[in-house]
Amino acid sequence: MNKGRRVQNIEYLKTENLSESRQITELSCLYEVTRALSGNKNLKKALDKVLEIMAEHLGMVRGTVTILKPDSSELQIEVAHGLTAEARRRGHYKLGEGITGRVVATGEPIVIPNITKDPRFLNRTRTRTVSREDRKVSFICVPINHSSYTIGALSIDRYAAPNVSLEDDLRLLTIISSLIAQSVMRLHETNAERQSLLSENRKLRMALTEKYKVGNLIGNSSQMQEVYEMMHRVAESNATVLLRGESGTGKSLVAKAIHFNSRQSKGPFISVNCSALPETLMESELFGHAKGAFTGAVRHSKGRFEMAHKGTIFLDEIGDLPHSVQVKLLGVIQDKEFQRVGDSRTIRINCRIVAATNKKLEEAMERGEFREDLYYRLNVFPIYLPPLRERKTDIILLAEHFLEKFCKEYNKNIRCFSRAAMDCLMHYDWPGNVRELQNYIERAVIICDENVLGIRHLPAGLQFSVDEDETRIRRQSFADAVASFEKKLIMEALSETDGNQTRAAKLLNSSLRIINYKIKKYAIDTSTFKKTS
Repeated sequence: MNKGRRVQNIEYLKTENLSESRQITELSCLYEVTRALSGNKNLKKALDKVLEIMAEHLGMVRGTVTILKPDSSELQIEVAHGLTAEARRRGHYKLGEGITGRVVATGEPIVIPNITKDPRFLNRTRTRTVSREDRKVSFICVPINHSSYTIGALSIDRYAAPNVSLEDDLRLLTIISSLIAQSVMRLHETNAERQSLLSENRKLRMALTEKYKVGNLIGNSSQMQEVYEMMHRVAESNATVLLRGESGTGKSLVAKAIHFNSRQSKGPFISVNCSALPETLMESELFGHAKGAFTGAVRHSKGRFEMAHKGTIFLDEIGDLPHSVQVKLLGVIQDKEFQRVGDSRTIRINCRIVAATNKKLEEAMERGEFREDLYYRLNVFPIYLPPLRERKTDIILLAEHFLEKFCKEYNKNIRCFSRAAMDCLMHYDWPGNVRELQNYIERAVIICDENVLGIRHLPAGLQFSVDEDETRIRRQSFADAVASFEKKLIMEALSETDGNQTRAAKLLNSSLRIINYKIKKYAIDTSTFKKTS
């Protein structure tokens, strides 16, 4: 009797010692897991470290952390221990597929004492085979839950043994998966907050008063805001840009702004006016020439493309490029290499191409004046610069900017424009766009010796029938001025769209209901704008 009791006591002590040892192991494991997750901002590195700790403390053979892809029903192994890179790539499942997919779908853990005999086991990673496993392998998979959502799964393989408690393992893995969930969501929230701050920073940067400037560009109209947005989007890329718009709209300024806000900003900005060079010199000017290539070529000469290496080349008036040079330019865009005139050596370059034109290249292609393949190579990222008559609200900003600029240049003390002078500027259609406005303001500043720039200082072409004595000009009410401006905008839009009210509303960035209301209010006869065949 006493001998039997002594045997029971010995077995009880062994069990108690094993439990204490297990507790120490678990506490040590959890301590190190917590340190790994809290001390590493790189989620993948932190999870790798967690699996290493589990392998060391729990005797884990293999382990994986599988994460549910956002906005999809697919699971992919994020990190793994004991698997090759190829095996990790194969480890993807659909929600509900296999053991891992089922754990994520249900949010409930699964414990399998012998993985090789369970029909739910897919062996998608192809790492577990009967020939390789000479011992029974147990598999435990627990969900990684955040609030009421399951965002992934934590699973381990371990050899079965008499002293291994799968229940204890399940409890420990559940705690670790909870720690992982907290870290995942904390890092996601941190990243989301960082992205939000970056986005807000970009908005604030574009919203300041200098917001109306990119380089030397000025304007706060909706059309120019779209131009600024397109410029910011393309600046950091290496994409070829095609600037389109009438002469004087500021295409060269946009090209410079794109360059100085790009990765190539430390490199040179080389500008070429394709309409200013004769055809005989164009190829040599762009690509350079070798000594003796033609009469007068007394030495090797670099071309503009070679000068623009690691920078930007601006090809202005690309629509005037001779057909013979278009072929060679196409090769440079495609292959980033060329040969100088009269030389057999190939020169490789790395530069960004920004082209500009005031011509309708589509019509030039139909006439055979511009190569279709070159057009599509250049038209990767087109930006349209609106004429000044389409952004009347920018005229005041531009006029005041030029007034300040030329007053400093010519040492004048002109405080402002008279109301009649500003009316003249606002009612003119500006066929020469911003360049024409700049020239007229410069002329006016030169001849003005007063504190206010008046109507008589403007060129005759800008003056309309107003009383020369500006103090007697009839003042229009604010409501009448707005109504007059609205009516003019609607009539211009109807003229461009041949009286189509739907297209006119779209052109004015308004709704058809509002445009119809304004047409009735101002008694606009839309039939007069329709073309007759």
